[in-house]
Amino acid sequence: MRPVSQAELRLERKGPVQWITFNRPQARNSLTWTMYEQLRQACEAINGDPAVRAVVLTGAGGAFVAGTDISQFGDLRTEEDVLQYEARGSQVMTAIESIRVPTIAAIAGACTGAGGIIACASDLRIATPSTRFGFPIARTLGNCLSMSNYARVGMVVGYGRLKQLIIQARLMDASELLQAGIVSELVDEASLPERAQQLAEEVAAHAPLTVWATKETYRRLRDQMVPEGADRDLVVRCYLSKDFREGVEAFLAKRTPLWSGD
Repeated sequence: MRPVSQAELRLERKGPVQWITFNRPQARNSLTWTMYEQLRQACEAINGDPAVRAVVLTGAGGAFVAGTDISQFGDLRTEEDVLQYEARGSQVMTAIESIRVPTIAAIAGACTGAGGIIACASDLRIATPSTRFGFPIARTLGNCLSMSNYARVGMVVGYGRLKQLIIQARLMDASELLQAGIVSELVDEASLPERAQQLAEEVAAHAPLTVWATKETYRRLRDQMVPEGADRDLVVRCYLSKDFREGVEAFLAKRTPLWSGD
């Protein structure tokens, strides 16, 4: 696989393992539209490269991914805009799920919003004690997840716990993630790359078709849970609301939003 020219998404091959590193540490690796597209392309390229036997997704600078870059949400002004945004995000998460080989999220620091969804779209998760996981949109932006992402995350986190996390707008710490089985192990931050590579090489040696069939089964089960277009009204109402505009403006101004329910 050829490396991408933009430094915000780094691709590196380590033996049979393809590393994908989110690299905007100044913004806790929050994703730009360009990074989303680069990630989708990287996932598709992996499926065309038989030398890749496992994938590690991680973040630079002590964070995994702190959601989408909020400054871009000013671009979402029409019903078509918000539906395309959610559709594009779902395509990226499906691309991660559709990677034919095992995927490992190696997590440190912020793993929130889109970062939490990427972690749940991955097959395995390991973390450091600094990890914080959740979707605090009820106190920050006032938007919602798409139904496909509720299903995607719920299959890993548990639907009751996910509802609690979102309504309470709280983050899970590393010990709670381990206890809940959302991550399989905790390692110190300095050891995270080495352990992720070791784990990736372990699973890379397993029967590829067994791994692929298992991954594909879970993806198809999740797809069956979400009829196409079932959440259109939910997404449009949240993203085109006065509350969402207030949430974005408050976030960028670093003040507490004033919710109206409109």
